[in-house]
This record gives sequence, structure tokens and C-alpha cells, in this order.
Amino acid sequence: MTRLLGGIDIGGTKCAVALGELHGAEIRIVGKRAFATGAPDETIANCVGHLDALAAEQGNGAPAAIGISCGGPLDSGLGLILSPPNLPGWERFDVVTPVQERFQAPVALQNDANAGALAEWKWGAGRGCTDFIFLTFGTGMGAGLILNGRLYSGANGMAGEVGHVRLEHDGPIGYGKAGSFEGFCSGGGIALMARAVVEQRLAEGKPGPSFCPTSADLPKVTAETVGIAAQQGDPVALDIYTKVGRQLGRGLAILVDILNPQKIVMGSIYVRQQAVLRDAMLETLQQEALPKSLAACEIVPAELAENVGDYASLSVAYGLLAG
Repeated sequence: MTRLLGGIDIGGTKCAVALGELHGAEIRIVGKRAFATGAPDETIANCVGHLDALAAEQGNGAPAAIGISCGGPLDSGLGLILSPPNLPGWERFDVVTPVQERFQAPVALQNDANAGALAEWKWGAGRGCTDFIFLTFGTGMGAGLILNGRLYSGANGMAGEVGHVRLEHDGPIGYGKAGSFEGFCSGGGIALMARAVVEQRLAEGKPGPSFCPTSADLPKVTAETVGIAAQQGDPVALDIYTKVGRQLGRGLAILVDILNPQKIVMGSIYVRQQAVLRDAMLETLQQEALPKSLAACEIVPAELAENVGDYASLSVAYGLLAG
């Protein structure tokens, strides 16, 4: 029997809606739309409208279930977004009710890291694992934990907020804390770090790097522009990503030592920048982690790659039917 599932992925800069066709336990994405994140009411109205349009294009009726993934903190039980750092103004915002009212189908909200872990566990790099960690490594840094063959969400759903862990006394700000895992290893944090490096170079009279030749170009600096420059051999960009790789290794070592996972799967920035991150990351991991625990753990990019956010929200919808 073929059924349609709907997915809504709410991010700090963009949102995506996806429609998946479920065949047994496997799913195929049959439609997707993405757009910029705006004010809460406007954004949810856009999500509903786009999902409705995708379903109409398929001509197979409304989705049987709809999953919503979003960065925390959340109250999944009540369907509330609780003002995540990347979504200022989304304070106790109910995202479930308007979607439920429009489609008259089961709807659930899940932390994006947890949803990503479920997606990679079901359809990606985590298949067959009983203990693995999924790291978002995108606009923010969060972890979804599959432990002993189950999603672990903690006493009140806040497990996995690894981005808040402090790695250094000072550094780029992420998750409201300078020197945090998210500060060093997220899109926003990398951009902050890069701008600070460029400003210092220009103040010292040194030439700006290829990704930011002048101070007028500073607002255009992003993790992506620095990453592209690093891949092209820009020495300043490579140095920045080497520093990111070292801090990534430090953060991973904490997770390896505490949780002893079989795999750590990373999405977004790691998928795109593995070549310029991996050596520094592994060098630091080997210095910091327990050798026996590290030997049991494989570090890999998300198998669902750039589509992991779509599959993440669809995995939440799948859980509503499977559960």
C-alpha cells in the first residue's frame, strides 16, 4: 500500500516542505519546496500552502501524517517551539495546531537533531546501529542520540544539546555562549570566526583573503564562502577550517568518551567540507579520545547528504504511522 507523508523542516534561515511516498518501510521524496524563514505566523502559513500545493500536484490525496522538525528548545508534547537561538521571536509558538487543522491528519513536532538521527537510522548511515549519534552541524550544532536501539531524549526532551558545551574560555558565540561547540562548529560561528580573522588582517595592513578582499565585503562572509575558498586552496580559509576541524575533534572526543557510539554521523557543513575538516578533526580526536572507544567508532558524513532535513521531517511523520 502506498501512502503519502508530509514533512516540514523549519530552519533559522530557510524552511523546506517535502512530500514522501511510502512503500512499506522505504520512502521516496516526490516533491519539495524551500523558502526563506520569516515571522512565525507567515512561515507556518507558507508551509501549509506549499505542502497543500505539493499534495495537489501528486493527485493522491492529503498526507496520511505530517512531521515537523525544528531546532530546540521545543515542547514536542504540546507542539510548541520555545524560542530557539536561531529563531528569535518564536516564543512558545504552536506549530502543530494550524497544520493539523488544515490537513486533518496526525502531526508531530520533533527536535531537528532527533529527527535527523531517526532519518539516518531508518534510511541512511545509521542503519543497523544500536548506538550512534547524529550531529546537525548546520546553522546550529545539536545531537540526536540513538542509544541501545532507541531515541534518547532525556528527562524533559533536552538531551543532545551539545552545542551549548563550552570548548574554550573564549571564542565565537554560539547558543548564547562564547567558545561553545556551536560557536566553533556551526554556520554562524564559522562566519563570526572568519570575519574576526579578516578584520584583524586588514587592521594590520595585510591583504584580505579571496573570500573577503576588503572591509566592505565582510557582511558577505559566510561559512559557505569560506568553505569554497578553503577547497580552492586559500590559505586564510584553510587555516580557519583547520581550527574548526580541531574544535570539532575536541567536541567529538567528549561524545566518544561518554557515550561510546558505533558511529557519529554528521550533516550539512561536514557533508560539504569533509575534505578540509577531516585531517585536523581526526588528529585531535586521536589526541583527546580514549583509544579503545575511538577504535569502535566510525565518523561519517550523513548518507542522506543535502536531503537529510527532508528525510528528518518525514521520519517524524513515519513514526506517527509506525507507532
